[in-house]
Amino acid sequence: MNSEIQINMRELLHAKSKKITDPAGREVEILEDAQASKVAEECHSTLHNIYIEALTLGICPYRYLRNREAISLKEQLRLAKSRVAVIGAGGLGGQVILLLARMGIGTLVVVDYDVFDETNLNRQALSSMETLGKPKPEAAAATVSSINPGVKVIPCQVKLDSSNAPEILTGSNVVVDALDNVQDRFLLERTTKKLGIPLVHGALAGFEGQVMTIFPGDPGLKHLYRNEGAGGDKSKRPESILGVPTFTPSLIATLEAMEVLKIILKREKIFRTTMGHVDLETGQINEFAFQKT
Repeated sequence: MNSEIQINMRELLHAKSKKITDPAGREVEILEDAQASKVAEECHSTLHNIYIEALTLGICPYRYLRNREAISLKEQLRLAKSRVAVIGAGGLGGQVILLLARMGIGTLVVVDYDVFDETNLNRQALSSMETLGKPKPEAAAATVSSINPGVKVIPCQVKLDSSNAPEILTGSNVVVDALDNVQDRFLLERTTKKLGIPLVHGALAGFEGQVMTIFPGDPGLKHLYRNEGAGGDKSKRPESILGVPTFTPSLIATLEAMEVLKIILKREKIFRTTMGHVDLETGQINEFAFQKT
């Protein structure tokens, strides 16, 4: 950014911001979206850049006020500068995308080759009567824009494979596995390991689900699946037999989104070499630890 433009932007941000008292009685300098949009227009910039510049100055975008004190302004800035790739924009992925957008992840890469159909309406957060027949990444971009226009969405309506995965995933801080089959998960794991990117895995069937974070060098998916060919027959996959009721992807997506947050902000206790298993019917959450080698 040109230094003169940046100085002008910072002057405008200070002029357009205001001080308020937060719910805990503390004084906070905030920037409302309407004012942020005016600064973006005057500076010929994007809200994405405006949010980053405001946070750099210690000004809290008003939409993030309730993130404090769980997330400091410095941490909010780190999220705004981060890039996360979500592979799959269905039951799991759609929820993850919305959660990360509301939290303030700056750039989301959304990868899915599918379009919405009526069977998605029971659980997929991005599906609606208006989006039926539309590509899932396209719907993700439109929905995120309506929720948080400060988040950039890069929609990729492709099936991830060995030829396109490196280019699509390069530059991401974290990759989220929201896929529905074992073979594609192993391909995703191989690619993220080669690129040195942490992978957050999630899967579910019926009222049960699992989460595990895989860093480069970790054994990863081989702890969870017999082999790469497991689940090749769609009719015999657990989700085909047990179904996918709406509560389960919502919860597993929340756990995946929290793993993303903890990785980027370097928080403690992630599900590394550990599978978190949830059974909603019995109300149980269990951890299964694996050997690191």
